[in-house]
Formats: sequence, structure tokens, C-alpha cells
Amino acid sequence: MPEVAVAGFAQAPNVRKSEGTTNGVEMLVPILAEAFAATGLSKQDIGFWCSGSSDYLAGRAFSFIAAVDALGAFPPINESHVEMDAAWALYEAWLKIRTGEVDTALVYGFGKASAGQLRRVMAMQLDPYLVTPLWPDSLAIAGLQARLGLEGGLWSEKDLAEVAARSRADAANNPAAQLSGTVDVAELLDTPYVADPLRAHDIAPVTDGASVIILASEERARDLVERPAIISGLEHRIDSPVLGARDLTRSPSTAAAAAARLDLDGVELAELHAPFTHQELILRRELDLDAHVRINPSGGALTGNPMFSAGLARIGEAAARIHRGEAAKTLAHATSGPALQQNLLAVLEAR
Repeated sequence: MPEVAVAGFAQAPNVRKSEGTTNGVEMLVPILAEAFAATGLSKQDIGFWCSGSSDYLAGRAFSFIAAVDALGAFPPINESHVEMDAAWALYEAWLKIRTGEVDTALVYGFGKASAGQLRRVMAMQLDPYLVTPLWPDSLAIAGLQARLGLEGGLWSEKDLAEVAARSRADAANNPAAQLSGTVDVAELLDTPYVADPLRAHDIAPVTDGASVIILASEERARDLVERPAIISGLEHRIDSPVLGARDLTRSPSTAAAAAARLDLDGVELAELHAPFTHQELILRRELDLDAHVRINPSGGALTGNPMFSAGLARIGEAAARIHRGEAAKTLAHATSGPALQQNLLAVLEAR
């Protein structure tokens, strides 16, 4: 089976509010052009297209069909869609290339979270009979998770603030970041709670954004980019949707994905999709990453969290480090569902 590589990556600026429709067309058109320009490809060269988005977030049925307007109506394309983060669309596209059905694929994800009440929208992913009717929003659930860790002695509020401060400092070098800059940990700890024990800096901002990744077989990728990022491992696992049936201070699905034929030895940096500061600490623990592994040099989701493309962006950011010669082996992570319910890991290498 052919190896698959990330050959191109582009993302729209992460912003609090964007003009335009909820189908992402206005955000997608410029970054599609950017990805094509960087690889020298055109629409006619893409064998398979796959997207990730949410009709709930867009507030309309079949919003992903409207997003195809960004690709062009002619000639016809081979297209698919997943109703979740586009990192899982990348998994589908990866399989298409691995089976030899195509040798190129374009994956994109988009989300315009500013169009609605995100905290309320995210409650729709919970148990529709027992939990959603109570309307526990995403921040409340994350607050419960963070509180369990605090009471269990796994982290302190200072630990969480240090994650936020480091993330914003790293984001200063990321032109797509929504939040960036130097912040003092003591000042962060002096701010009010939003969802006790979480403060504003512990929570990823509401973000509009989109991302695009071009995949190709290893042979084809070497014609498109000088240092292709070979996907040497790709796994995803899921935990129970019943919040009371699992230890929320752990992420068994992340650990299981890492243990399933993934080689993490020699990983130099990791892009972890952690929308809350304490979730980064959970992921680092489950992945058993060495102290020298740099975490989220892009700033991560805490500095810009476009729904349904933030996970894809983690893969793109990890691949871009290889493209630029800044790393030889990287790890990317994406999550979906409440309290790190479902997790995907990708190991990328320069060969």
C-alpha cells in the first residue's frame, strides 16, 4: 500500500467574527488558491475531496453541499463529507490513497461559530434523552473535568495559567492566531472565573476559521514539495459518551490510539488539540511525552479554535514544520466530543 504524505497546508486567519455565510465559502476560496499555488496543482489534479463541518453549527441542512461552491461546480468531482472535525475527513482521504484508488486528495474543514451560541450548540452532541435536556454547555462540562483534576491533585490553577501563557507567547509567531502576546501568570490568576475553576484564559476562544490540506502518495508528493511530511502512523479511538462512565481526568482513547502501532520515539514537537488548558495536561500524560518535546509551537487551539477545522489545523501545523525543515518527526492530535471523548493521532516524518 502506498505511503501517504501531507504535501500542502493553508489556513484562514482565526478571527472572532467573520463576514459571509455559514457555509465557509468566503473563507475557503482564498486558502484553496493558496494551497494550489504552493503545490502547483489545480482542481483537475485532485482525485478525491473530503470535508468536515457541522450542519448544527451552520444552522442549515446540508451546509457542506453549499461549501462545494468554493470548489467549483464543473468538472464533476469525487467528494465526501464527515459531520465532525476535518481531521476525520483526512482519515477517509488517507484511506483512499492507501488503497490506491487515487494518488491525490484535498481535505478541508470550516466553521463559523460566531453565527450562533456555541456553548448551546455543543450541548446537542450529548445524550439526547438524559443529558441534552439539562443543557449543560461545553464550558460547564470542561469545568467539571478541571475540578476533578484539581481535587485529585493532578494539576493546580497555576499549572493551567502557565499553559495559557506559554500558548499565547508561542502564537506571536503564528499570523493566523486569534490571541497572542506575552501575559503574566499572576495576572491571569487574578481574573474572574468563567466556569469555576476555569477562567477566560483556560478556554479556547470562539473562532471562525477554515483549513485545507493536500494529501498525496509519497511518490507524487515528492514532485509537489521538497520535504513531504510522510504520515507514518494514523489511529483514532473513542471513549464512552456517558460522562459518568469514565474517569474524566484520563483519556483512555488517546492512550489506546498511541499504543496502536504508533512510534512516538524521536518526536520533536506535538500539536495537541486541547480547547482547555487542563486538557493539554491530560493529553501530555496519556501520551507520555518527554520533557524535550515542544508542545503546540503554533499556540494551539487556545489561541484560535475554529470548530471542525482546528483538529485538521493541528495536522497541518505539524506537517508545515517538516516542510520548512524545522523538524524531522512530529505528532498531531485532534479531538471530538465532550471532555476528550474521541481522539485521533497522526505521526509525521521526513524521509
